[in-house]
Amino acid sequence: MQGTLFTQSFHVPGTLAANLNIRWTVPKDCQLLHVSASNSAATNGTFILGTSTDDDAYLTTSDIGDSNVPNEFDKDNFVGTEYPHIVKGTIFVITVDYDGAAGTAAANLTLVLTFSEG
Repeated sequence: MQGTLFTQSFHVPGTLAANLNIRWTVPKDCQLLHVSASNSAATNGTFILGTSTDDDAYLTTSDIGDSNVPNEFDKDNFVGTEYPHIVKGTIFVITVDYDGAAGTAAANLTLVLTFSEG
């Protein structure tokens, strides 16, 4: 690992009433190193990370942390147990299932993704 670290954060206040589809264009070649996912409820919410052509290319279905305690994800959790290399211009997609299988909805969702440039 070399390069400059940067983070991409997302926060959605209030109780979610629908699934989320967050998309952004990656500004430079990078590797995904770490993800922190939390919310303020005791939720059944889940999320996945991928691209516009493969929505779970980087992280398959994972639980959002409950009651303000983040769940953390890193190399061991990523697809292929490798840090995903992401090319500049890739459309990065975060898909959130706000209540899992019709369970308790997530509230005050926060996702923080840490990348290394290069």
